Amino acid sequence: MIRLLDFIVAACGLLLLSPVLLLLTLAGYRDTGSPLFRQTRVGRHQRPFVLLKFRTMKVGTKSVATHLADGSALTAYGRFLRRTKLDELPQLWNVLKGEMSLVGPRPCLFNQEELIRERAARQVFSVRPGITGLAQVNGIDMSTPQLLAETDRQMIDGLGLSGYFSYIFATLLGRGRGDRIKN
Repeated sequence: MIRLLDFIVAACGLLLLSPVLLLLTLAGYRDTGSPLFRQTRVGRHQRPFVLLKFRTMKVGTKSVATHLADGSALTAYGRFLRRTKLDELPQLWNVLKGEMSLVGPRPCLFNQEELIRERAARQVFSVRPGITGLAQVNGIDMSTPQLLAETDRQMIDGLGLSGYFSYIFATLLGRGRGDRIKN
């Protein structure tokens, strides 16, 4: 049921938001010359997949977890995209393809070994990673691996249709602050 909802919402979202996606892409070309950011992340069953986002940092910025990234690499346009969470919109394509869900644990990088261990111990990788979830709407980011993995497990154990929609609406209403960036 959740997969069907993911597919329908992602397909409708991509279709309805295509003018916004086009405008954000054009603005991204103007900002960095390379509006889309592709990064290999850890997916369901710890399989790799390529996550899509709008680029928020300068081209060539080192590929590390957001909380370890150099804040000076963030562009002014990128700051706007992160604050409004518009940088996440291209992930609707990942959802449509079945690599992600709208709701689930945020996908980490393969070099985040502590988080991978914590999540593996709690079987968090048994589900598709998501665009949003319990940790995101409560401001828990990847800088606290154990807490994040525990929160992910708590969300997975209690996730039903009402939770699915409540996390989506909480995110759309601006709850949560996203991953912190080092200054």
